[in-house]
Amino acid sequence: MGFSERFAKIRKEKGIGFPELSRLTEIHVTQLRRYEKGESLPTLDALRRLAIALNVPGDILLFDDKERKPPEDFLLQFDALMQLNAEEKKIARAVLDGLVLRHQARKLMHQEQAR
Repeated sequence: MGFSERFAKIRKEKGIGFPELSRLTEIHVTQLRRYEKGESLPTLDALRRLAIALNVPGDILLFDDKERKPPEDFLLQFDALMQLNAEEKKIARAVLDGLVLRHQARKLMHQEQAR
């Protein structure tokens, strides 16, 4: 599903018509219709205003559910991370950063060996 379909679905679910959305976002009704028809894509600023007016996170408008969520086998860990205090989150972030860097280094090493 692309932006235009997600935008239309959310707008209709929220029961917000184009005139009201135009008033809330200060984006002309004609432009809003173009977004919904897939004839145009919003700028970052317009996307921000749409998300605020529709009361949804901006990434909901940009990404499908599968693209937004962590893999199922990590959901419990992500939930647990949200419970940590600031110092524990800092440590967890450092560990994750280290793992990512290690992965990137291995990937680069394999690319160099393949040459």
